[in-house]
Amino acid sequence: MEKPADLFDRNREWRALDEFVRSAGAGLRLAVVYGRRRQGKSHLLRRLVEAGGGLYVMPLEEARTPALQRFSDLVAGTVMGLPPGGIRFDAWDVALRTTMSALAQRAGRGTPPTLVIDELPYLLAHSPEIPSVLQALHDESRHERGAPPVRIIVCGSALSIMTDLLSGSRALRGRALVDLCLKPFTYRRAASFWGIEDPELAVQVHAIFGGTPGYRDLVTDPPPKRTGGLEGWLAKHVLSPTHVLFREADYLLREDPRVTDRALYYSILTAIAAGGTTPTGVGAAVGRPAQSLAYPLSVLESAGFVDRVDDVLLQRRPRLLLADPIIRFHQLVTAPRVAMLEEGHAADAWRSAAETFASNILGPHFEHLARAWVVLHGRDEGLRERAGVVGPTVVNDPAGRTRHEIDVVGLAEGQAPRSRHPRVVLLGEAKHSARRLTMFNLDRLDRLRSLLAGRGVDASGAQLALFTRSGVDAHLARAAARRDDVVLVDVPRLYGHPRKP
Repeated sequence: MEKPADLFDRNREWRALDEFVRSAGAGLRLAVVYGRRRQGKSHLLRRLVEAGGGLYVMPLEEARTPALQRFSDLVAGTVMGLPPGGIRFDAWDVALRTTMSALAQRAGRGTPPTLVIDELPYLLAHSPEIPSVLQALHDESRHERGAPPVRIIVCGSALSIMTDLLSGSRALRGRALVDLCLKPFTYRRAASFWGIEDPELAVQVHAIFGGTPGYRDLVTDPPPKRTGGLEGWLAKHVLSPTHVLFREADYLLREDPRVTDRALYYSILTAIAAGGTTPTGVGAAVGRPAQSLAYPLSVLESAGFVDRVDDVLLQRRPRLLLADPIIRFHQLVTAPRVAMLEEGHAADAWRSAAETFASNILGPHFEHLARAWVVLHGRDEGLRERAGVVGPTVVNDPAGRTRHEIDVVGLAEGQAPRSRHPRVVLLGEAKHSARRLTMFNLDRLDRLRSLLAGRGVDASGAQLALFTRSGVDAHLARAAARRDDVVLVDVPRLYGHPRKP
């Protein structure tokens, strides 16, 4: 099926669902689609049903009886041509079985009809038997000769609930053919989606909104042309107490039913946003032992709020980072200045947050973009060899009695992280500051490459990459031009717009 013109990107996801819907074979086949709210799941699935035929169902947060009646009325009117109340289902087994049969009869030959049940967790809250019903219908149809082909897609935003559907001994384990997580756009796709042409502005907007497409629908004005207009633009939207994005972090936390003590979870998110990258550091910030935070941290991780970033070379505890930029922005910029913002002093609040925004948000985010460039574009845009696993590491310097952090370490393809003698193809430093990089930065990477070699790491052939917001001085530019192992990546090049020499 041809992808609709109003569906931006999502080529891989459309192909996967298209192949699933049109796949040959009789009987019921299942797919599970999930992702954080505002990723465009509903838009994608509505367009899929429009293109291939079938029924799209969006449940509401309501009790079991009205939910079944709403489903009955939709099937009656859309599939059977009956008036509301023309049929009545008292159980989900009968409802789904009847709907499958009616869809198959109406479709005839050709593309199998598709039933999409969006926001499945709303139904599971009062009807936890639905996965078992789907299991029974699936197994029956697989053993029934001549069973009409029907495709069912279940979808939801509560990651912990949706990913649990296919785990362990759950009813749908081994039944679903598609397990599709809809993720945010990559940083370049996000800039194109927002219509941003200035790379520096693209960095800052991505540091606030990430690649979540649904945020653009909530912003009435297009982004400014340059970073100088960012303050006024944000003041009308994410920094405005009357705008829905002002409390987006709270809405996102409410998605997971396991988040009950929101004060504790807010404190954990704030601690991580402020630099608490270990359970011990988070525990010290919230005033609790690190051991007592194991469960809430696991909830935040499985719900997609927190990422664990592993050291690619050392066996040490992973770093905790916030997975959603808008939560980080809320915890560091909005929440500490709620009073100022509610009194209408957005300009003063933004000025007071300038240092925090630069060091705690733009700095770490630029490192993230540097690693993303290596993975997504590096081989095609200047790297000699494609990197496999990419992440940070720490190097001990006995002679200097210090430890050095390396922002970007790229292992050769096929190399496992933290293996005994890994081969490194790239070492990089990322600086989103107003200072130009100098020979000091290149000499530092040269020294760290030598230190890694002394530790048994095969880094002798690694390229050295310097990622910079403000460019490099003349000495470093000349040195890099003379060497084939040095790559300079400024913000325009990061976004695929290298400056002409």
